[in-house]
Amino acid sequence: MVTTSRLKRHLPALAAGLGLAAALACPALAQEAAVADVAAAAAPVVEKGDVAWMMTATLLVLFMTLPGLALFYGGLVRAKNMLSVLMQCTVIAGVVMIIWVVYGYSMAFGGGTSPYWGGFGKLFLAGVTVDSTASTFTDGVALPEYLFIAFQMTFAVITPALIVGAFAERIKFSAVMLFTVLWVTLVYFPIAHMVWDGSGLIYNWGALDFAGGTVVHINAGIAALVGCLFVGKRAGFGRDMMAPHSMTLTMVGASILWVGWFGFNAGSNLEATGGAVLAMLNTFTATAGALVAWCVIETMMRGKASMLGAASGIVAGLVAVTPACGTVGPVGAIVLGAISSGICYFFVDVVKNKFGYDDSLDVFGIHGVGGIVGAIGTGIFTASWLGGTGGEDFSIVAQTTTQVWAVLVTIVWCGVISAILFKLVDMTVGLRPTAEAERQGLDLSYHGEVAYHS
Repeated sequence: MVTTSRLKRHLPALAAGLGLAAALACPALAQEAAVADVAAAAAPVVEKGDVAWMMTATLLVLFMTLPGLALFYGGLVRAKNMLSVLMQCTVIAGVVMIIWVVYGYSMAFGGGTSPYWGGFGKLFLAGVTVDSTASTFTDGVALPEYLFIAFQMTFAVITPALIVGAFAERIKFSAVMLFTVLWVTLVYFPIAHMVWDGSGLIYNWGALDFAGGTVVHINAGIAALVGCLFVGKRAGFGRDMMAPHSMTLTMVGASILWVGWFGFNAGSNLEATGGAVLAMLNTFTATAGALVAWCVIETMMRGKASMLGAASGIVAGLVAVTPACGTVGPVGAIVLGAISSGICYFFVDVVKNKFGYDDSLDVFGIHGVGGIVGAIGTGIFTASWLGGTGGEDFSIVAQTTTQVWAVLVTIVWCGVISAILFKLVDMTVGLRPTAEAERQGLDLSYHGEVAYHS
């Protein structure tokens, strides 16, 4: 018995057979049938396997934020501020989901022709139905548009959540929420459009960003650096003990991030093909290279490899391979991860101490720096002679130049607007809690509860 599903799969063959019969019966009909066949062949078809994979990938990316990032950050702060970090990550997720549906998706992928934003053509998801597809935004891969919306929404959720690690333990909850609303509107949505939409400025330069090196990590890292400078240092910074209160939770969070990152990277292939498998394998190998490299460097510099260092290496490798995972080879990914780990270690251990800024959880040092290294490294390791997917016409010099321009635009756009937004938030609701609230801890001060009861 031929099921409906199998009948659909056989439709192209049946159409070809009918076209042959028409050709024998009437040349005119044959010509019309041929035109119809070409049109049908050109139209992408939604595949159930792709839909199932992308639904899974979407959930994996949400898993990165809740509980992955929340636990990773929560373990790194002092016990009196743990719930504040969990709360920030959780509420940011809810706020950005609402904004994305109301106008964020339209601003990023609304169908407008501007190189900077997608317009308001899809406010409140106007025109989107269960039957509409997102092939316009997915390089010809047909997905239900609702699924594409959900997948991209999870990227929009995690990016501002990453930023809060830079000024953890010393910012008002209301300031975080106001800044998030303004920042995703004026920074994240435009950059997402520029990099990933067919009419986007950076997209049309030919820059490679498979899963968000510029959109997510450089964006978040630069905003984090600006934020920690505007908010200022934690009370007692450089004098009081501010060690992570639970490396166990940090390890659990880092592990969840690694698992969720397969949805982040392999999901960005948008279909269940060999491209997704390559991205998956690179997410293993680059992270392994960065993890081992960080431990080796730390052993050489300090005499011991720490769990904090191992967790930092994991994230550094994941960040670096994000823009490159679909175009570099597995061995090149190992090298890229190791290089990124070394450079991130230098910024975290040397540069931050040299300049004295208080990037609490090293968001700039790992996400910002790792994102820059990964984005530029993509232009190098994509070359076929280094194991990448670049063809015979691929030029390392030309592509790397393009990558650098994409990085610079992201840094300038994000840096300037983020500075304006932090100043605006400070002038309205204020950035810092009172000295007493900070001393007591943000858990009690802003949420009236504690993570642990003695």
